[in-house]
Amino acid sequence: MSHDDTPNEPTPAGRRDAVREKAQLVHAKQSRARVIRRSALTVGVVAAVVVVAVAVSWAIRSNADRPQLQPDDATGDGFAVTSVTGVSAGTPPDGSSPAPTDAAQAPAATPAPTPSASASVVNIHVYVDYLSPAARQWQLANAKQLSSWVTDGAATLTYHPVSMLTAKSNGTKYSLRAASAAACVATLDPSKFFSFNNELLTRQPAVDSDGFSDKELADLAQANGSDDPKKLRECIETESYSTWVKGATERAISGIPGTNGLTLTGTPMVVVNGQQYVGDMSDAAEFSQFVLTSASGAYYKSQTATPTPTVTPTRAP
Repeated sequence: MSHDDTPNEPTPAGRRDAVREKAQLVHAKQSRARVIRRSALTVGVVAAVVVVAVAVSWAIRSNADRPQLQPDDATGDGFAVTSVTGVSAGTPPDGSSPAPTDAAQAPAATPAPTPSASASVVNIHVYVDYLSPAARQWQLANAKQLSSWVTDGAATLTYHPVSMLTAKSNGTKYSLRAASAAACVATLDPSKFFSFNNELLTRQPAVDSDGFSDKELADLAQANGSDDPKKLRECIETESYSTWVKGATERAISGIPGTNGLTLTGTPMVVVNGQQYVGDMSDAAEFSQFVLTSASGAYYKSQTATPTPTVTPTRAP
C-alpha cells in the first residue's frame, strides 16, 4: 500500500498570505495602540486645562469674595483725628528704646510758640507710609505737640494712609497691609486711630524686612482696645481696605486736594493750610514755627479790612 509521506506544508503563495495577514494584524494592533496613546494624551491635556481653569476661576472668585470696602469716615482719602489719648511722644508702647533715629528723639531746643484757638484753626494733613523712616522721625518728634494742638482746638489733624513702599518688604506688601489696617481702626474705632497710627510708626519694621503679619497687625490694634474686637480682626486680616488704599495712593500721586498743584512724591508729606512743610522732619521746633506762621497767615487773610468812612465837614451857610 502506497502512501505520501510528504508533510502538508503551505505553498509559497500560502506562506505569503500568512505573512501578509500577520503583518496586517500587527499593524492594526499598533494603530490601536497609537489611537489609545493619542486619546490618553488628549484627555491629559484637557484635564490639565480644566485644572488650570478651575484654579484661575477659584482665585478670581476668592478675590471677588474678599470684601473691597470704601471707608465711610474717610474725607478726601484721609481720617481726621478725634482723640489723642494714650499717646506719649518718643517712647514705644512696649517700653523699649526706639529704633535709631537720634535726631527725632532729641528734645526740641526752644519750642516755638504754638498756634492758639484765637487765630484761625490750622489744618494739618499728613500723607504717611508706615514703612517710611522719615514718617517715623516726624511722628516721634511731633506727636506730643500735635496732641496738644488738637486738644486745645488750635489745629485739625488728618492722616492719609498711603502705600508708596509696597515693594520694599520682601513681597509681603507691608505698607499696603499696614495702611489697610489703619483704615480698619479709623473706621471701626476712630477714637483709637491716633494711638494705633502712632504705634505703627513707633514700632516700624525695617525697610526690606517682612514687616508685621496681618495677625500681628490685628493683635496690635486690639491691644489699643476696640468696641468690636472680632470685627476689627476680620477687617485687618482680610485686608478689607487694600483696594481703597491703592486708589487713594494713586489719587494723591495725581494731585493733593486743597493745594496749588502739589502731588505726592514721597512720605511723609505734611501739608499745613495747603502749604507743604519742607523743613527738618526731626525738628519739632522748626515744624512748630512753620505751623505758627501758617496760622498767622490764615488769621490775617481771614480779616477783611473795612474802610473807615471819611467825614467831610459841612460849612454853615
